Amino acid sequence: MNNAVNDGVWSGSWVAERLGVRLVGDDELTEMLGLALRRNPKRAHLLVSNVLGKHVPQSPSVVYGAGFALGRRVRELLGADEAARAVVLGYAETATGLGHSVADGIGLAPYLHSTRRPVAGVARAGGFEESHSHATSHLLLPEDPALLVGDGPLVLVDDEFSTGNTVLNTVRDLHARYPRRRYVVVALVDMRSAADAGRLEQFAREIGARVDLVAAASGTVRLPEGVLEKGQALVARYEAESAARARVSSAAPSGLVAQFPAPLEGDGDAAGFEADGRTTPPGARGTARPAPTGPLPEANPTHPHITRIDLHWPPGLPDGGRHGFTPAHRARLEGALPAMAAHLAEALPESARRVHILGFEELMYAPLRLARELEQVAEGVEVRYSTTTRSPVLAVDDPGYAIRTRLVFPAHDDPADGPGERYAYNVAGAGFDAVIAVVDSTADTPELHAPEGLLAQLAAHAPHVLLAVVPSYVPGPLAIPERHSMLPEPLRGPAFSSYAPEEVGWLLQDLSDVTLEAPTEEREEAIQSGGAHYAESLPVEYQPSEQYQELFQAALAESAARLAQAAGAVTEIVLAERSPRPVLVSLARAGTPVGVLMRRWAQFRHGLELPHYAVSIVRGRGIDANALRWLAAHHDPRDVVFVDGWTGKGAITRELTAAIREFEASDGITGFDPEIAVLADPGSCVRTYGTRDDYLIPSACLNSTVSGLISRTVLRADLVGPHDYHGAKFYRELAGTDVSVAFLDAVSACFPEVVDAVDATAKELLSGDREPTWEGWAAVERISEEYGIHDVNLVKPGVGETTRVLLRRVPWKILARAGAGADLDHVRLLAEQRGVPVEEVAELPYTCVGLIHPKYTRGATGADGKAVNV
Repeated sequence: MNNAVNDGVWSGSWVAERLGVRLVGDDELTEMLGLALRRNPKRAHLLVSNVLGKHVPQSPSVVYGAGFALGRRVRELLGADEAARAVVLGYAETATGLGHSVADGIGLAPYLHSTRRPVAGVARAGGFEESHSHATSHLLLPEDPALLVGDGPLVLVDDEFSTGNTVLNTVRDLHARYPRRRYVVVALVDMRSAADAGRLEQFAREIGARVDLVAAASGTVRLPEGVLEKGQALVARYEAESAARARVSSAAPSGLVAQFPAPLEGDGDAAGFEADGRTTPPGARGTARPAPTGPLPEANPTHPHITRIDLHWPPGLPDGGRHGFTPAHRARLEGALPAMAAHLAEALPESARRVHILGFEELMYAPLRLARELEQVAEGVEVRYSTTTRSPVLAVDDPGYAIRTRLVFPAHDDPADGPGERYAYNVAGAGFDAVIAVVDSTADTPELHAPEGLLAQLAAHAPHVLLAVVPSYVPGPLAIPERHSMLPEPLRGPAFSSYAPEEVGWLLQDLSDVTLEAPTEEREEAIQSGGAHYAESLPVEYQPSEQYQELFQAALAESAARLAQAAGAVTEIVLAERSPRPVLVSLARAGTPVGVLMRRWAQFRHGLELPHYAVSIVRGRGIDANALRWLAAHHDPRDVVFVDGWTGKGAITRELTAAIREFEASDGITGFDPEIAVLADPGSCVRTYGTRDDYLIPSACLNSTVSGLISRTVLRADLVGPHDYHGAKFYRELAGTDVSVAFLDAVSACFPEVVDAVDATAKELLSGDREPTWEGWAAVERISEEYGIHDVNLVKPGVGETTRVLLRRVPWKILARAGAGADLDHVRLLAEQRGVPVEEVAELPYTCVGLIHPKYTRGATGADGKAVNV
């Protein structure tokens, strides 16, 4: 009963034969749709989707995959930039889960679905009518009214697109309030007539907006004259006969599915159906018979034993999109799904081989994701998914009919329109060993547990019934000061940085129009004299010579596989020890390419779409507290993993630890772990790293042109207020020499070849002693004294830090470990260009160390005062 074809019979043939209804269109139509009849004064026939997860139990992977694939098509249609600005709106009740899956496929789009459940204290942001539905009024109740504001595309998702009236009503209402330039309509099937298609185009012209349509299949339903009346009469006759049979069998135990009669004389005389002009083959007509009731469980069905499962649903995470579901919510859910599915699997009896997850009316997405996760982890168990509904449909146990059984039970969520019947289709008689009902806490009422309630009905048809309750999310007052909620969303490429928008979100303000650059010598004098902090200005961006660019390319070709292995290893350690769904937060800007590589590895190896943000941290000033506030408002701080490129002496590690401690004291927000994950840890300052070797990381060779064309971060009182993010510049004018994406692509291309090496490295690191020894800090203190510098901040250990000294500061000397090879080629070249001596040292814990001139005057640029050769 779970497929469009049962025993070689299309599940719409019964209705097609009796009413003359025909489907004309794509070949996929009869695979995706069956037909049924319903008690509805506006439309007697019902298109029953086999991939929606509403009326027909289906594999949750199929259901989720159908919506996700549509979302990917929308993303391709819009392009990455427009997709990053899109908002998705799904329709209650049948498309709430579909819309959510489409939003997942788009990637970064927030999601909202309409609802028929008013919520006290939540203002209505819009509403509309659905003309053919049995229950028409839709409410829009976003927690954040700004969710529907903006000029990005609005993506409207429904299970079927028939007349277009619902979409027109929605767009008309929303466009009057929040006008925008583009709408995208998404449906599993587009069943409009030619006239309805033209009406949509005319409406788009009237409002001056573009409207696109994306559907998995298309066609039309051809209805003969008088089909509504004939359908209504057919439903009435069958239901009258069923009622008579029910009175005869009134002694039967309660909770059994209604019995349906054999076909009435003359019902089989109508025409068949067409798909691309093909008629129903002979013998496709079925014979209606009483729906199977299935064996009764051992427990008394009027007082069934129900096993309650504690999902450990993440606190504060919305149960769905009724009030909005953001990418941050999606990331939290992804992180919690494995553990919640494990709770479900543990609760199932060992004998269960066919398990059904039954969602509840508008609560479709959470049960769907739980079912899909269970399907992936429960070996030897067939998992199916569907949801209850308020839609009344005639049930006929015939292979040619889409709704073969029906459970009837009272509403159990105190609906605003009063009590009434609710239904679960095709669950009875399906042979499930266990059914897990998933409801929200609003629906966990005495009516649910009553002798005639849903749980008792299920217990009459499945040996084991379990209940999982998801907390109903009710928007309340924000837990953080109002000013924090006003913080802007992260900046993303291509508007800010040359990275794709999904690769990283920058929690920074754009200072591109501000002149911040100062000659290196002037900056150094101001910094060392105490007249300015290094973060108050920017060095002039170094433009590499042709020789230096060739050196970079050679270094990248040489080290790409090594970098891929280190990126993979540190990502595996993070996933194993920190969080199964971490939120990567790179320290701009050296950490950002590493964060992108970690995100790409998680996607390549595990299929994870990890959120990644870049934030500013400034030595002596701490981390951007407003960025932390934004992160805490959108993610669980316990999932945040700070990422940097490499360690030197460990100054930033210490800075971050102190800054997090100060933030917890000031804001009362806890959970952020200051432990940094790095690609390389030559200073032995952290536990989470890919290697402790000190070697050339090519991204250290360049500045903005390998970091998304973003400057280092700026913190200056006249530019950054108390409620602003730290700033940075986007050097769009350097696009011609940008190698940011080329660097990432070159390393990512090596992922397949280093899988085994990554597994071996991660296993070794996870089982070994990784406690920091801080030997790098000790070496820096020793060098500072030996060379008469007496300031550890002027000693920059490691290849990466030494490169920064040569590119940004006024170097004095370079100490190189005796015998260091190609990893120092670029350092030697830069030192020659700056006129800086390179001194070989026999016992050096790093490959090299850069020394900033300890007593800078304008005449002490280098050994001979030379500047960089451009």
